[in-house]
Amino acid sequence: MKNKASDLRELSVEELLDRRKALQEELFNLRFQHGTNQLENPMRLKQVKRDVARVQTVIGEKERASARSEV
Repeated sequence: MKNKASDLRELSVEELLDRRKALQEELFNLRFQHGTNQLENPMRLKQVKRDVARVQTVIGEKERASARSEV
């Protein structure tokens, strides 16, 4: 699953929302594993947090662009 900003900009808002939901679910599971000391790769937490933020940024860009085109 690639999450580079350039790759994400090619997706629709609906696809981005689905991607964000999947990443948030993964983040929840990673935090749960971390809390029970079962997390094998702690750096994955940081990576998923950044991916969520990256998706949020692209969603915001698309929403602002559509708001500008409507005016």
